[in-house]
Amino acid sequence: MERLILVRHAESEYSARGLLNADPRVPVALTAQGREQARRLGRRLAGVEIDLCVTTELLRTRETAELALAGRTIPTIAIADLNDHPAGEYEGRPLSEYLVWAHGAGAGDPIPGAGLSRAQVAASFARGFRVVLARPERTILAVLHSLPIVYLLGAAEGRDPERELPLLAYAEPHTLGAAEMEGAVARLERWSAAPAW
Repeated sequence: MERLILVRHAESEYSARGLLNADPRVPVALTAQGREQARRLGRRLAGVEIDLCVTTELLRTRETAELALAGRTIPTIAIADLNDHPAGEYEGRPLSEYLVWAHGAGAGDPIPGAGLSRAQVAASFARGFRVVLARPERTILAVLHSLPIVYLLGAAEGRDPERELPLLAYAEPHTLGAAEMEGAVARLERWSAAPAW
């Protein structure tokens, strides 16, 4: 890989209502506005040579990619380690309820009902991004969720994951080169081995 284009999925039926979905078995599609966001992304990327598209196992990332790349023959793979963090007891519930817990919990505290901490989630993201880094394709489009992208972009800028993070805008591209990504993934690996905030 030489260049990675990172994009948060377009608006989904749950995200429009402020609800959490991290279970791939629960199909949450894009809204009409989300489908238009995905098509708009496709127009923005129309002149960009893309050799591979990476998504997660969740429908909203796959649907965004399909709409954005409609009419183009670009292979697509799903990487489970880049799935949105497990919601546990908060699956299908308001994001605001999860944030009350998240903003008061430590990085090593398990997400209630999920069995994984956010440090373990960061380690999973790092494994997924290592898979992307090792790919032979030159330019890769990754349609993911806000959290893995925010973690990676922050690490590329020299920041560790934080307790409170912003949500990225839907279907907006962010680009990293291989060297930037390598440094960011290494930072995530170090932090997840000794997490603190």
